[in-house]
This record gives sequence, structure tokens and C-alpha cells, in this order.
Amino acid sequence: MSSEIAFSDVRSLKSLLDTGRITPTELVSIFSERIKCFNDISRAFITVTAEEAANTAGSLNKADLSKSSIAGIPYASKDLFDVKDIRTTAGSRVFQDRIATEDAFVIDCLRRKHAIGLGKTNLHEFAYGATGENEVYGTCVNAYDPTRLAGGSSSGSAAAVAFGMVPAALGTDTGGSVRAPAALNGLVGLKPTIGRVSTCGVVPYCWTLDHVGIMTRTVADSADILEIISGYDPKDPASVSLPDEPYSANLGTDFSGIRIGIPTRFFFERADPEILAALELVKEHLSSRGAMLLPVTLPDMEHTRTVSLTVQLPEALSAHSAYLEEHGHLYSRDFRAGLALGQCLLAEHYVKAKRFIECYRQQTNAIFRDVDLILTPATPEIAPKVGTVKTTRDGVSEAVGNAITRFTSFFNMTGHPALTMPCGMHSDGLPIGLQLVGRYFEERTIFQVAFDLDRTEAFSIPLPKTDC
Repeated sequence: MSSEIAFSDVRSLKSLLDTGRITPTELVSIFSERIKCFNDISRAFITVTAEEAANTAGSLNKADLSKSSIAGIPYASKDLFDVKDIRTTAGSRVFQDRIATEDAFVIDCLRRKHAIGLGKTNLHEFAYGATGENEVYGTCVNAYDPTRLAGGSSSGSAAAVAFGMVPAALGTDTGGSVRAPAALNGLVGLKPTIGRVSTCGVVPYCWTLDHVGIMTRTVADSADILEIISGYDPKDPASVSLPDEPYSANLGTDFSGIRIGIPTRFFFERADPEILAALELVKEHLSSRGAMLLPVTLPDMEHTRTVSLTVQLPEALSAHSAYLEEHGHLYSRDFRAGLALGQCLLAEHYVKAKRFIECYRQQTNAIFRDVDLILTPATPEIAPKVGTVKTTRDGVSEAVGNAITRFTSFFNMTGHPALTMPCGMHSDGLPIGLQLVGRYFEERTIFQVAFDLDRTEAFSIPLPKTDC
């Protein structure tokens, strides 16, 4: 029973709670035991709040459980999110004793709806990296193969859900840090439109590109949680005031006639042939459901990685300047090197990069006049082996972190909503993922198509074999 519960989606668990077949206390106990069993292997959690979670669960009554789709459900948050009276380490020695004095906006949203926080998850230090390697708290591994990376920077959130330690988790996404690890671990990863979800109370890495994201087992769960954590926050300068929206309203509805753009370059190049073959099957399925597949040409991607880093590094340096003089020795060598590069970039470089980003946004918006969604692979490679430094595809080598996020990082610069989800298994026994990108604030359209794929048996994947 406990193993079955551990790999259940949020909606299924909520049904058990609402019908009295399980209690919040029993749920917390089951997931707490999973954490005890698998955290040493997965390295998913930095801080576990099992006692606090048990107390919260025990205080909930039937009226509380009826208040939301996530009431009584345990979840985890990347250790960048402030949770009152709990430390927020950001995966670094620098913040190892930093205790939050109030909840982040999204944590407060979940708390008000009686979700139960079960702990804070591991990450690439200060979210600077896509592999999830962390010299302080350990490197998270893939639930399907512990010799492989979980991916990053939201590595612990991905591992926590994939290993069955929580049914949902929050992460942050600056270049694909939710979507890529979700794809590598067979999960659904959502990066909403920039401004849709407040980043207030989340340790910043790059204000221009940072997004709060969600990892779940199903598309429906992602839509339900987005309804709870989205909303205007006057404390966040990027937050957008829009009416509340039922993101799950289109789930299960017909989408014949929807126009789906297929990029003619970059996104289907230098990728594992099995990933490309899986995407062909997805295209065939969407066509059979009445979708119109149209070729689209996105902006030239030659300089996008450079543009992204030229914005990231000075903003990261600005965020950390107050700590460097006194605590510089506590940063990892990797992150110190990134901050040093940030010091070498001129204001002129930063301004030019911001102008590039604005051009990318305008050019991508123009494409969405002709299509409703864009379909790409989630990643060009399956989860790499732990310790991998570079990958080589079609004679071209690149840093493994760049490879993991090659197809995701562009949409952080444009700010469009994007979702990754599994669409098959590789012959090496690891998940393959796809990515759907939509117009600004049209997450419902993404969910509509993704929900259909989520229910299609041809794209379902087995659970990892992780019994205690």
C-alpha cells in the first residue's frame, strides 16, 4: 500500500483523503518513511520537516480538507524558497545558518490552502548550474538509474518526486532548471509565463530570467497547483495583475484545428536519434487528433547562450555582492568563477544582451500570431552519467550542463510558458521528454494538449524501481 501511495499523483491522493480512506497524518507518515529510506541514495532533501508536517496534518479537519485541491497533500520546495522558521541554505555554506523570518509568496499560498510542506530540497549551489552537482549537500541522482544525474538546478525537487518521497515539488527555472530535470526523471515540469507566479521570498539568481516552477507526476496536478500559486504580488516588480484563471478548465476538451509549430532548425538538431524518433510519434499522434503541424523559424540561436550568461552573471554578482567580502571563501569554486566572470562584463555588454532578449521576445511573439503552441524535444540527451563533463553529438562537444538545457534556456529569455513531460523510454531505460511552449499567459492551451498526451498509453512510462 505504501509504495502505491508513494507513486500516486496528487488528484488520486486527494480522492483518498476526501473519501476518508486515508488521513493527512497517514500520508505524511508514508512519505516521511520514503524520505528516510531513499534520501541517502537520492540526496534529494537538505532539510526534512517531518515533525512540523505531522503536527500540521494532525490539526486538519474535514472543513480544512475541503478548501482546496491540495489540502492535506505533502509537497517539497527547492531550498531557495523561504519557509518561516526553517533555514534556507540555497545549497551553499554561505547560507547554512540562514533562518527565514516569513514565507515566500508561493509557500504562503500553499499554506493557506492547507498543503503540507515536508522539507527543502537540494540544488546546484544558488541555482548556478544544470547538473545538480553540489559539493556540500551531495549530488542528486536519477530515480531510474542512480549512476545518472537527476539534472539541475532543481535536482532535489525532481529526485524527491521521482523517488516517491513527495507527489509534487516547487523549483525555480532560470534556463530550464525545472523543465530539464523533470524531463530526465519522467515528470511533468512547468515554467509559467514570467510574472504569472511571484518570486518574492525566493533567493534570486538572475531577476531577468528567474521563474518559479512546478514538478508533478501528471499534467492535471500541474494545472491544479498553478491555480493555487499564481496571482498578483505587489512586492514582486515583475508580477502581473490578471483575473484568476481555472487552468484545468480545458483538460479533456477537443483541440482539433489547433496550430502547433515545429521549429525548422536548432531544436531538432544534434539530438539523440531515439529522442527524435519519439517526437515523430508525438507529431503523428497530434495530427491524428486534428492538430495542424506547421513549420516555424525561431530567431537565430547562435548567440543565445552567450546572451543568457551575459545577463545572468552580472545579476548574480549583484545579488551576492553583499556576501562576497566576508563569506567569499564559503562559495564553491564553480560559483566563485562565475561571479568573477560577472565582474569582467561591462555595462555595455549587459545592455546589449538585454536588447537581444527584447528582440527574442518580439520575434517569438510574432511566431505566435501563426501558431498556438510550439513543440520541441525537452532535452537533446537522456540523463548523463554522474561525473560527465562534456557530451559529444554529431562531432560537436559541449559542456554537459549546456546540453541538458540547450532546448529550454531560450524560453527563459522570452518568458513564454513552457511545459516538459515524458513521451517514451530510451533503450537505456531512461525517460524521454517533450516540450510545449505557448503564448504569454495561455498556460491553459498547453495543459489542454499536454493532458491528451498524458492520457495516451503510447507515451506512458513505467515507474522507477525504488522499493525499500
